Amino acid sequence: MRLPLNQRIAILLHEGLSGSQGKTGLSILRYSESPIVAVIDRQAVGKSIPELTGINRDVPIVPSLSAALVYQPEVLVIGIAPKGGAVPDDYWTDIKDALKAGMSLVNGLHTPLASIPELNALLKPGQLIWDVRKEPSNIEIASAMARNLPCRRVLTVGTDMAIGKMSTSLELNRAGKLRGLRSKFLATGQAGVMLEGDGIALDAVRVDFAAGAVEQLVMRFGQHYDILHIEGQGSLLHPGSTATLPLIRGSQPTHLILVHKAGQTHNRNNPHIPIPPLPEVIKLYEAVASGGGAFARVPVVGIALNTKDLDKYQAEDAIAQTIAETNLPCTDPVRFGAEILLDAILQTV
Repeated sequence: MRLPLNQRIAILLHEGLSGSQGKTGLSILRYSESPIVAVIDRQAVGKSIPELTGINRDVPIVPSLSAALVYQPEVLVIGIAPKGGAVPDDYWTDIKDALKAGMSLVNGLHTPLASIPELNALLKPGQLIWDVRKEPSNIEIASAMARNLPCRRVLTVGTDMAIGKMSTSLELNRAGKLRGLRSKFLATGQAGVMLEGDGIALDAVRVDFAAGAVEQLVMRFGQHYDILHIEGQGSLLHPGSTATLPLIRGSQPTHLILVHKAGQTHNRNNPHIPIPPLPEVIKLYEAVASGGGAFARVPVVGIALNTKDLDKYQAEDAIAQTIAETNLPCTDPVRFGAEILLDAILQTV
């Protein structure tokens, strides 16, 4: 499944536009081709999406599902990614109101909604509930098969969670297609799966099989494309992250792109944990990816710098400083395009 291109969408985002939990909804606003007719966020009613987020999409912000019905939405997408992935208590009213109004529901949270009898009882013919976070079937333990594929496999890795790994992979994929490359974005999180209509929600996979699920996905596409852009998750620097290592082992990447937020010096949710200097982070990722020689050498070939909190001139200065610090190509791919990073990938064998 994927977000329907012919149905009108409302995004449920209470406290998400201006808070830290709106990653899924913001990604859909930025990248989805579906018609988005309303954003539900009671904290931001009447404000401007472009001014709040920098996303060039003029969508009305309303306080509730009942207010969104004026715009005749057909699908409600839960657009937050809170810690733990549970449905917030104050979301249930909007969810039930959407189903009562005849809307379908797209759920990227860990709480499975399609199996709740009370919600199923509200469904009418043609309505459905899509729980995105499901473990793929027939997965096995990884065996490094992807290392034999002929394609480039580019994995985004980060200095923290939720700093732009998916956006970087999407921008690289877009740039590759514009150059005529057979390029494919491989989604590994709920927002990516919603956008692409394929992939895996890696954090729904049992840890023993996580690398195997990634390997299965990469093997499915590796013979048919010149370059695979694998959506990164988590960070080796985050104490609660378990996703990055399975992505490295399962995809057997040929190239890494390091994603970092400009000016960030500590883990966002754990301020007692510093982010080391970027050259040290690069050495860490390259050492882990190679497994001390058990696997092929995997270079970090560029830096994707998230500059969303800076103005244009500050962003350009931060990029220049990062280039000087790392001696690697660097840009903000969302703001300035991913061509520089794609060049670095294509020029590195």
